[in-house]
Amino acid sequence: MSNIKNCNEKDFQKEVIGSKLPVVVDFWAEWCGPCKMLTPILEELSEELHDKVNVVKVNLDDNQDLAMKYSIRSIPTLLLFDKGNLIDTKVGLLPKSDIVLWLESKI
Repeated sequence: MSNIKNCNEKDFQKEVIGSKLPVVVDFWAEWCGPCKMLTPILEELSEELHDKVNVVKVNLDDNQDLAMKYSIRSIPTLLLFDKGNLIDTKVGLLPKSDIVLWLESKI
């Protein structure tokens, strides 16, 4: 079962900024093909790394203010937060192995 939470502007503070664990935020949209391809990869990672990192999804179309705040210009975009701070960004569809290496190098 996936540990991914859907997040919006209202609960972003609690789920991302206030998280005790690092958080991967996936900015996506329903119409985005690469975003749909990334979802199963993130679901696997959320299960495998559930004790090391949280994964949340933010729908770009429903959360324009968050997208503007974090300068999201292309999707899918992954933001990595640790202790409430944005520490890195990845843009585009990446293979699972690349995401794992990215996370291991940052957390």
